[in-house]
Amino acid sequence: MQKQESPTYLKAITIRDPSDIHSIKDDMKKNMILILRVTPLAQKDVEQLRKLVEELYSLAKSHDADIARLGEERIIVTPPGVKIWKPEYDLK
Repeated sequence: MQKQESPTYLKAITIRDPSDIHSIKDDMKKNMILILRVTPLAQKDVEQLRKLVEELYSLAKSHDADIARLGEERIIVTPPGVKIWKPEYDLK
């Protein structure tokens, strides 16, 4: 009998407050793919958004996850084993 792997979930989250980082951390530990909409926080406080993004970047790197921007409004975070294609990776 073949062992069934647990699925990888994708979750979309709107970040309205820096305290939302706690639920994001929990979801990262569950190896979810996260699409984070940052516009509401950007409209409120750009400096808080900058700090949150720096923290997310550090968290992603410490969990061997990948992180990238999706346009102006969104950030994607992927678990280990799922890499985000970025132009600098293109090895033509």
